[in-house]
Amino acid sequence: MKHFIKALPLAAALGLPQLAWAGLVLQNPDWNVELEPATLALRVTAASEPARQLSDGVAGREVSALRQDGQSADWQWDGGRYRWQARLRGRELMLTLRAAVPGRVELLRQPAAAMGRGLLLPLAEGSYIPAGDKRWQSFLPAFAGDGLNTSENLSLPLWGMDYGRRSLHWLLLEPFNNRLSFRADGQGMALGLSHDFNALNQQRPMTLLLRLADDNPLAGAQRYKQWLVSEGRYRTLADKIKAQPGTAKLIGASHIYLWGNNLLDASDVRDWPAFLKLLQGPDPLAARLRARFDAEAGQALRQAGAKPDRYQQRVLIEAVNQALTGEARAGWLGKQPDWARMAQPYLQLHAQVAALFGPALTPDQSRWGGGLSRKTMDALQAAGLKRLWLGVDNWEGGLWQPRAVAEGVKAGYLMAAYDSYETTLPPGERVDWLTAQQGEAVYRQCGITLANGKKKTGFQQSGYYTNPDCVRDTLKQRARALLSATGFNSWFLDAYATGMTFDDYAPGRRTGEAKMAEGYEQSMQWVADNYKLPVGSENGNAATSLGIAFAHGMQAPALSWVDPDLQKHPQSPYYLGRWYPSDQPETFFKQVPLKQPYRDLYYGAGYRLPLYQAVFHGSVITTNHWLYDNLKFSNAYADNLLAQWLYNVPPLFHLSAASLKARLPQLQCADQAFSPIHRQLATQALTGFAWLNAERTVQQTRFADGSRLTANFGSTAAGDGGQALPPQSLRVELADQPSRLLRVADCAGT
Repeated sequence: MKHFIKALPLAAALGLPQLAWAGLVLQNPDWNVELEPATLALRVTAASEPARQLSDGVAGREVSALRQDGQSADWQWDGGRYRWQARLRGRELMLTLRAAVPGRVELLRQPAAAMGRGLLLPLAEGSYIPAGDKRWQSFLPAFAGDGLNTSENLSLPLWGMDYGRRSLHWLLLEPFNNRLSFRADGQGMALGLSHDFNALNQQRPMTLLLRLADDNPLAGAQRYKQWLVSEGRYRTLADKIKAQPGTAKLIGASHIYLWGNNLLDASDVRDWPAFLKLLQGPDPLAARLRARFDAEAGQALRQAGAKPDRYQQRVLIEAVNQALTGEARAGWLGKQPDWARMAQPYLQLHAQVAALFGPALTPDQSRWGGGLSRKTMDALQAAGLKRLWLGVDNWEGGLWQPRAVAEGVKAGYLMAAYDSYETTLPPGERVDWLTAQQGEAVYRQCGITLANGKKKTGFQQSGYYTNPDCVRDTLKQRARALLSATGFNSWFLDAYATGMTFDDYAPGRRTGEAKMAEGYEQSMQWVADNYKLPVGSENGNAATSLGIAFAHGMQAPALSWVDPDLQKHPQSPYYLGRWYPSDQPETFFKQVPLKQPYRDLYYGAGYRLPLYQAVFHGSVITTNHWLYDNLKFSNAYADNLLAQWLYNVPPLFHLSAASLKARLPQLQCADQAFSPIHRQLATQALTGFAWLNAERTVQQTRFADGSRLTANFGSTAAGDGGQALPPQSLRVELADQPSRLLRVADCAGT
């Protein structure tokens, strides 16, 4: 094909030789791409469309060895320190950068004008950011700070621009060591992209793919899915079910976290005077338990009399459970935790409690407990809930209540424990943070080492973040012991699928971000493969998605840290609540309104876009983050539920013994609406999405089998193919089935 090289004005302005600043034009019948090699200034012109400046260009660099051959070009920067390759193939431009030296390289400076009608950005599930929207212009630059990490802060390493009849989409085929920044630019937002080459990733090229598409907002995500498949990084849910048959139980299952996972619940005490007398008595177990009471519990025990009030009952049962847990941990937790003996202290203490307190407790020991108990399993079955994923806040609940776990498994439920190896603590520090107690050797040897030689401080500025390859032996030992002792048939490995990766410069195991991501995936896959059970993790970001069948946090991500009113100001109406009491923490159960602008930015229908589902529906089942269940935000309940129906993702609920009766009706309703649809569509790809009105409040998703789901998020009825679609409702048109209507109002509860 005929091509030409032309001089661009920047050369003269910088006083550089014309040849060094020669511009390239790569063209084919679909579009023209004008590229300035020295600055990467980029302008594209699609057929029958105006030219669009996608990058104003970065600081100019010396260009040499410039060569163009048809629709390809190669050149060097800074005397060969960096080498570029540009390839135009059909509707795609591929830009690949290789480095001979470490350093940060600025790649793009996208002006606000390039956004077109709106920016398509995969913040969690996906956001549509209209051009000129003041909420986003205020929020996003501050949220991004010095730049979004494209493997962690974006669920997919891509973004797109909506131009109406056309769209353009950037895909980062190297998702690691990148920063995506935002700044005000007139009435809009400009975007910048940089990549860091270092001693650990210098052999990995940085590749950007620019995709020209029609008026399909999912086009970039769909192209990324194709790339994942071509790279062997994509597994369907059907494939996972073949490899781990228990994964089939996720289909049609609502997700529930159970709270109150200790040995006893207040309702297990049938004779309080007798219980208190035994607790105050001379028995060695009672004496050891009292010795572990805090001041509040000690005072409650002294003042309770023969008939403690409800407050005193709660305090005393909490204190007894905490004391029992302290006693149990003393039997295995030390500088080198004895994983093989972990279960024995819990079984022994159960027997000792039955021997001492049995006359004051309900006679059937198998039904003791709060949220995680046989009582709860019976109630869920009686409510007609056939398939559920039931998780507990840590695996210790399974050591106290193996019979409840077994009862849930028998009922057909997935019973799962939260586990984590991301942070390690020194022995004896914050022993309540049980998953981080991995022993002295792990603490000394497995912490990530930064380039400056210091260790990377762990979560909440405690301990160290760990290298997954270093802690994998501990993971294997602990998982074997726990799965054998508890009988859980699902597992949740926190943080490993968040895309949060680090460079580890520790001598003898130097690990770049990409290699660390592989390590996370290998750990999750090990559990799945060795125990043939479905493994989940937090978020499920694409860069760390192999090895999981489900993920929590994609639909509504954690955002409490962005505003002190949510987390630090108890007097605020938006305060999420305390992490207390342990059997029903306020932060999970207290219903509050969500503060603006977060309510609209994260839950407003007009701002939501199923980018992640366009890639992973039919591969990874996602839910809200566990901090924000379906009932958490009073002013987002309807939009959240309707979006779950539209995207065909499970509802998420928190349950405790005390809240079970009140929360069951809404759980039942949400489950009855969701489960039948998910049973047909769970393994189907989400193939299409459309806004059906100008306000973007009427939306439709389409699936590979021809099914359609159409939602009206608005407050008034809307037309849909000649039919009226009521406000806050969903029309379900499953392939080969008559259509039916779901209304949010039917699940509104009290």
